[in-house]
Amino acid sequence: MIQHNRRTFLKLTSTALGGLALGAGTAAGATGADERFLVDLREVSASEIPDDVEIIHDLSAVDLLVARGDAAAVGGAAATTPDVTVYQANGGVAAEKTGPKASGDGASHNHDGPATNTELQWDKRVQNVSDLTDKPGDGTPIHDVTKGAGTRVAVVDSGVYNVHPDLVDVVNEELSANFTTDGLDFRPNGAGSHGTHVAGIVAATNSNDGPAGGVLGTAPETELLSLRVFSGVEGATGDTLAALVYAAEQGCDAANISLGYPYPYVDPEEFPVLLAIREAYRRVAEYARSQEMVIVNSAGNDGLDMDAEGILSLPTEVEGIFGVSATGPIGYGWGDKHDDNEEKWLTGDRLEEETTDPAFYTNYGSAVDVSAAGGDADLDALNGGVKGAERDLVFSTVNIVEEDGSVVSGYGWKAGTSMAAPQVSAAVALVRSLRPDASAEEVESLIMETASSAEGGETYHGAGHLDLKRLVKAAE
Repeated sequence: MIQHNRRTFLKLTSTALGGLALGAGTAAGATGADERFLVDLREVSASEIPDDVEIIHDLSAVDLLVARGDAAAVGGAAATTPDVTVYQANGGVAAEKTGPKASGDGASHNHDGPATNTELQWDKRVQNVSDLTDKPGDGTPIHDVTKGAGTRVAVVDSGVYNVHPDLVDVVNEELSANFTTDGLDFRPNGAGSHGTHVAGIVAATNSNDGPAGGVLGTAPETELLSLRVFSGVEGATGDTLAALVYAAEQGCDAANISLGYPYPYVDPEEFPVLLAIREAYRRVAEYARSQEMVIVNSAGNDGLDMDAEGILSLPTEVEGIFGVSATGPIGYGWGDKHDDNEEKWLTGDRLEEETTDPAFYTNYGSAVDVSAAGGDADLDALNGGVKGAERDLVFSTVNIVEEDGSVVSGYGWKAGTSMAAPQVSAAVALVRSLRPDASAEEVESLIMETASSAEGGETYHGAGHLDLKRLVKAAE
């Protein structure tokens, strides 16, 4: 297999970053009388805000407002902050590939023929989530103990395509919401399948009755809230903050935010607005904790040392936000050591790199609390069309836009810290299903205390690699 390095991810980053302007622009791309901005109610009273300033989100619970109008007319310089653009996956997914559609009749599981969908889920198989076909190892599957019943997880993202056969009845449509200003609902709108993929990692039910079956989430009995903050590929900081406050008020056990402000917009000296944005997230995280909700965020896909001088990776480096780095295998069911028997794809010497090895793109440093499965990639093999190279990515639910504009359900591979964070958000649901009265701090501590050591140590894994078997046993 061809070697890769941490910086080559830029060749495969799928989101264009040229339009991001933290220093001067706003999420809406407007200036003057039509700009979007945050209002700090600790610096100016709400009664002092002119009538011609539109309040988009009232976040007075954290002393903030999200507004549109002329920021110069609202208090002094300390009273407002530009509502800057936020992007999916801290700069885009590290790699992705669309897979099969969710169609077909009947069900069969082939042990030695073409892999079924769950057999492509190395992230679930290695954690022994359920009694998956040809699963490696032994012992009691996680789902024999808990499937996350009685819990609620918010997916703050690009929207969830809830008619997917593996997500039907998983999403609470009444409480799901759109926090953008595009006037549509909580389902995806031009932002791809990122949120649907994340939702499947958390709570897919493996309900598809097609020939290859469906996919399975870590907590298939949790309830999801789809809180859409992207309309197209861009979102707004204010919409994200509003969604997090809403999630806490709706009693969510966890809120998953696989988003952020990517390189090169990480230097607070060059972009001082980052400090104000950090403070806004800090207040929201503090409020979430007061409501006993855990905010889980992807560490970022820029291969950055977050402890280095001039690096502030948001919102991961915010006190009270649980940061997750990504790991993944190289050689899962393909390459020189490939074996046609799926049972052996995770065992013996079949892998060039283990599932717990740091992914080439992941950010790292002391802001990482734990690592989890986010997928890895041999980029030369993946870009070169080598058969099976996509299997090192994470396989989950997606929504596919057809040429005629119609949307259908399907499956696909993505790799990124965006895929690692929902593994942990689902773990929160598992813990809370067993310990409903556990505080947010207790849940986080239990996840960290039961994490396993992995190659790369604290720098890449924080307290360790997510270990569901140890976690569930400790939570019982």
